[in-house]
Amino acid sequence: MNRTVFVDAYFQPTYKEVTVGVPTGETKRGLFGGEKALMRHEKQLQQVGWSDSKIDGARLARDLDEAIQTLNQDGYEVLSVTPVTSGAYRYQYDAKGVTSSKRLLSETERVSGGGSYGFGYGYSYTEGMLIVARRAP
Repeated sequence: MNRTVFVDAYFQPTYKEVTVGVPTGETKRGLFGGEKALMRHEKQLQQVGWSDSKIDGARLARDLDEAIQTLNQDGYEVLSVTPVTSGAYRYQYDAKGVTSSKRLLSETERVSGGGSYGFGYGYSYTEGMLIVARRAP
């Protein structure tokens, strides 16, 4: 009996360096007798989102290892591990007509209208890994 398991791939988190105030443990007495905690400023990395192009390979390796270990503990032997690739694309074009007409007093033509343009692109990324295993005899 065979079994198939899909392991998701996740994009890498993206970070930005920010300055934060960290309490020093000391206090300062204010003008009106109140106490205020003293702070020191230090730079830290803060997650601001997710990459739109880079897969978190280290996480994928851990997740894949965990799935394989689970299959082995359940009595399955891994036959293959295959990447699953997805992608996206976009294109746009505009075909504006160009017309020409013979001029009356010369051997040339009058050209009118607009130019045409077009562009397109596509990309792919690893969506995850497909593990195929069979029950060990």
